[in-house]
Amino acid sequence: MKKLFFAAAFMLAAATTVNAQTKFLRFGVKGGANLGKLDGTGFQDGFKLGYHLGAFAQVNLVKGFGVQGELIFSSSKTETADNFDKIYEGVSTSENRKKISLNYLSIPLLANIDLGTPRFKLQVGPQFGALVSDRKVLGAANEAFKGGEISGVAGLWLQLPIINISARYIIGFNDVKGINSVTNTSNWKNQGIQLGVGVSF
Repeated sequence: MKKLFFAAAFMLAAATTVNAQTKFLRFGVKGGANLGKLDGTGFQDGFKLGYHLGAFAQVNLVKGFGVQGELIFSSSKTETADNFDKIYEGVSTSENRKKISLNYLSIPLLANIDLGTPRFKLQVGPQFGALVSDRKVLGAANEAFKGGEISGVAGLWLQLPIINISARYIIGFNDVKGINSVTNTSNWKNQGIQLGVGVSF
């Protein structure tokens, strides 16, 4: 009888653990650091520190695969170059070495692929972002930045019983430059590294 009791208890504990790891629907909040840069002619090279905050929902469709949607507020920094006014038309010298904050409300739609265990996942998918900070940051330009962007996301997700840890790389696909210039037609594209910590429910 004792053996049967212990066997039943063991099976219940194992089932509970598996269910916790493969829960069909999971919600959570997350936040962390952004290392972002604007890849384009006329901007300082190198990543600058920012932050992100948001919420997510995971749906585990089948064993080893699920989807994850997020709503993220993301803030990153960039700075124009010393000769920005020489590169783009209608820009004054006061816009040289200007610090700019780019704030986006982003919606990543990611595939979650288990890497040998439900705890450790590969995440890939698109991200759609709307610029919520001032687009008229350069005095002579009506709108220096376009209002939206489409990006690609790839990263890793570690799902612990309550805490989750994530690291991902984000690369912009479309040109976010709003300035019209016949002298310089280079694209402006966002790039970023996000390191996050969150709580799952």
